[in-house]
Amino acid sequence: MNLYGLIGYPLTHSFSKRFFTEKFAKEGISNSRYDLFEMNSVDSLPDLLTKTPNLRGLNVTIPHKQAVVPLLDDLDEASAGRIGAVNTIKIFADGTTKGYNTDYYGFRQSVEEWLDRRGESQQNLKALVLGNGGAARAVKVALKDMKTSYKVVSRQEGEDSLRYEDITEEIIDTYRLIINTTPLGMYPNTEECPPLPYDRLTHQHFLYDLVYNPVETLFLKKGAEKGAITQNGLKMLYLQAEKAWEIWNNDEDLWNR
Repeated sequence: MNLYGLIGYPLTHSFSKRFFTEKFAKEGISNSRYDLFEMNSVDSLPDLLTKTPNLRGLNVTIPHKQAVVPLLDDLDEASAGRIGAVNTIKIFADGTTKGYNTDYYGFRQSVEEWLDRRGESQQNLKALVLGNGGAARAVKVALKDMKTSYKVVSRQEGEDSLRYEDITEEIIDTYRLIINTTPLGMYPNTEECPPLPYDRLTHQHFLYDLVYNPVETLFLKKGAEKGAITQNGLKMLYLQAEKAWEIWNNDEDLWNR
């Protein structure tokens, strides 16, 4: 039995388990199972790998996307190496591991399709990236590759970031693509949202939330009330999950090395 799973903390609900369980059933994959491995500290990963020799792949969620990097044997430079965060781990037959970042792929493809449907050029937009964690790292690299200029907004001011209270009317008017990479508004804390001047939003703004549960977060709801175009992270989630499956089953990385 080939085993796949998710590591993170807490794992109160899991899209990944449901997605892959349904995928295995739909495609008649009878020799694979997907489990949840809740771990408070990523330092538990080596022990998990040792005790579970039939593990073939892992997804990684908060808060371990960055902390897991030094524990892996190799990184895919095109994704995880550039980003400095991992959300997918491939486990080879000899027990060695390689980290990838499929958040990049899922975000970029979903946002490009979304903007294209709306007739908006990504090069003409400027973006605010809310948050500065592992997911934000993937978003920033994707925006750079899309040639979309951006500013990071976080609770603490940094060399390359603004604080929420520093967002002026001019900034909100200029940066029309606003991307929430934080867990604010995620179930069960659905009454939370990033502290933005929502009254300045218009029909020319695009609000993208990586959160997918609930389907419409308070962040998206407040934007929609002002006419902004909104999208949640569900399409991104499906795209990154399919990319993870492709990586786990790709023999180009020398499964039998």
